Amino acid sequence: MDCIRMKEMEFYGYHGVFPEETKLGQRFRMNVTLQLSLQKAGKLDDLQYSVNYGDVYNLCKEVVEGTPVKLVETLAERTTAVIFQQFTHVQAVTVEVIKPDPPIPGHYKEVSVEVTRERTAYE
Repeated sequence: MDCIRMKEMEFYGYHGVFPEETKLGQRFRMNVTLQLSLQKAGKLDDLQYSVNYGDVYNLCKEVVEGTPVKLVETLAERTTAVIFQQFTHVQAVTVEVIKPDPPIPGHYKEVSVEVTRERTAYE
């Protein structure tokens, strides 16, 4: 299966378990991998057989900058669901949601959740 990868998309949202997260908000980064056949798009040089990256970015932005939720797991699941709804020829999706600045003590670069889903789970 071929892949389209979008890396390090960055958004601002009000998600989290702690009150300060939902009040102040924070940055979220997202990596998305779409699995689909790109053979026909490549042979015909036609976007209708691929996926418009701008549309994927806008869907991710709507989820992350939209209705607040407690868990990044929820953001990942919602993103996966809207991608499958919007792009019918995508067969599998991997979404990684990254919190670079979670309000927990310690020294680390970031925390993240990654989910991989196949279209058959949404049919």
